[in-house]
Amino acid sequence: MIWNTIQNIFRIEELRQRIYFTLAILFVFRLGAHIPTPGIDGVALTAFFEAQQGSILRFFDMFTGGALARLTVFALGVMPYISASIIMQLLTVVFPRLAFHQEVAHKFFLHRNPELI
Repeated sequence: MIWNTIQNIFRIEELRQRIYFTLAILFVFRLGAHIPTPGIDGVALTAFFEAQQGSILRFFDMFTGGALARLTVFALGVMPYISASIIMQLLTVVFPRLAFHQEVAHKFFLHRNPELI
């Protein structure tokens, strides 16, 4: 019975593409979770995390799949995006030309996606 359900999932083209896309994204994320961040001393980082046994930091590392202890590229999550977004918002106040470009980009986006209006 379960095998019939799984076979039916892969018979639907759109659903099959979504499953393959999800698996590809998971593969890229797991690959990025093993690429170390440049400029980080791995020996010092390992010593630091060994000294933190039983702490909340090790608990958080468990949820990142060990990416935090290795300080990998994807261990940062969405924090760089959020920081860059905040900085760009502040820069639009300081530089009027940047605010103009932001407004033009927003109008272009709405023109290309009228269903979002």
